[in-house]
Amino acid sequence: MTALGLFLINSCATLPKDFDRPPSYAFTDTDSTRLGTFRGDEVKAHPGQSGFVLLGDGLDAFVARAVLANHAERSIDVQYYLYHKDLVGLLFTDLLLKAADRGVRVRLLVDDMDLADRDLSAAVVDSHPNIEVRIFNPFSRKTGRTSQFVSRMGSVTRRMHNKTFTVDNQACILGGRNIGNEYFEADPDLAFADLDVLAIGPVAQKVSSSFDQYWNSELAYPVSVLIDKPPTPEEIQQTRQQWNELVAQQADSEYLQALRNSSLAKKFRNNQVVFHWGEAVVIYDQPEKILKDFDQTEYHLAPQLRPYWKSVEKELIIFSPYFVPGKPGTAFLTQLAQRGVRVRILTNSLASNDVGIVHAGYSKYRKDLLRAGVELYEMNMKLTREQRKEKRGKGGSSKASLHAKSFVFDRNKIFIGSLNLDPRAFLHNTEIGVVISSAEIASGMGDWFDQNIEKIAFRLELTKNKNGTEQLLWYGLVDGKEHTFDVDPYTGFWRRFGISILSIMPIESQL
Repeated sequence: MTALGLFLINSCATLPKDFDRPPSYAFTDTDSTRLGTFRGDEVKAHPGQSGFVLLGDGLDAFVARAVLANHAERSIDVQYYLYHKDLVGLLFTDLLLKAADRGVRVRLLVDDMDLADRDLSAAVVDSHPNIEVRIFNPFSRKTGRTSQFVSRMGSVTRRMHNKTFTVDNQACILGGRNIGNEYFEADPDLAFADLDVLAIGPVAQKVSSSFDQYWNSELAYPVSVLIDKPPTPEEIQQTRQQWNELVAQQADSEYLQALRNSSLAKKFRNNQVVFHWGEAVVIYDQPEKILKDFDQTEYHLAPQLRPYWKSVEKELIIFSPYFVPGKPGTAFLTQLAQRGVRVRILTNSLASNDVGIVHAGYSKYRKDLLRAGVELYEMNMKLTREQRKEKRGKGGSSKASLHAKSFVFDRNKIFIGSLNLDPRAFLHNTEIGVVISSAEIASGMGDWFDQNIEKIAFRLELTKNKNGTEQLLWYGLVDGKEHTFDVDPYTGFWRRFGISILSIMPIESQL
């Protein structure tokens, strides 16, 4: 037993012990379900391959989940890092409850980071005879959460960042989205530019296998053992009734109408959804990663992904909202550029980044990357105060932040998942993603980058002043006109000053 392992065990002393955690697994006899027979001719025409639909639009991404949930016959397995208590969270919970009412088995596994003071709601969902809720790596309910970030440093600071949704072991959705308004275009003030993929075929079984490992992990606690007392029948009935009333009130809302009129909803109604077929590999961290030392990389996703990075010959495109390459990552990207690989990276600007401290970790590597010939782009999607006022209440969001995590390798393979390129993702948290071998999908992503990057992002350039001092410049569109910034766009002095201070602090390993 390592010192870290002993520390984690001691740190968990206030968590429940000696309780039942009945193991369960994905159903394997689901070929005759509606999803099992869906697109049967296409499945037969592509033996060993999976079919994929990219979900770049937030409305489409929710519609895809709703369609799968409404067609579920045997099981729904849900795994998320964040599960907000908002409109999308309510609508998503309603989908699960309605499926369970039809007799579908629902297993809901949620990281505890977003569940403070929400044990009652989780227990109400868990009280359904066809639903079981488990909380991954929970905080103790015996003391405050804030103090545990200190007393259990190295334990509660390591989280399950996976995001998967699997129905009948036949279809799944995985990618960057958590469950919350900002991920599905339901927040008028903030939208995350994100990417999921809907998949049918063997990929779904691989995702199910991953889910089973997390579900049966010693870190997955049934919500029933975390609460002092179960909700009373009256509390369950009252909460369910309140949820039903809130959902009913949304029936004719702008958001529900937008979902019904989304591009994917229309395609499903008209049987016009096009699946792209290709071989794929699901890669993920083992749940034990959170309990092990950082150097025990046999539990890590990174070694599985490394061959795809090393095999790049011509072009690498990176979408990563939190991008902290560190010295090793900077050296690797520099080597790629030096051997003729075109490397282009889209990440958040200081203005669009929702976690400013991460930008501090990234900003100190910009010059080294640009010197090496790596092309850097930062999101340019922040509206002025006047534009925000004009847009408020009229649909659309006043600020967009990149949240998609995707890498395009030579336009013939693409990774889509939950993985950011930062130390927290590689060392601390657990992640999942899929590498799809499809020139059609990968070329489409590359073409999209070519056609849109100058419209949505600032291009960074490293120049020299007359005195030889290097200076960063940002080139982008402001109100449709080309504009050049010599400091981080849309930011004030004090914010930039604060980030510069953070960038010199020894905190990179935690980012």
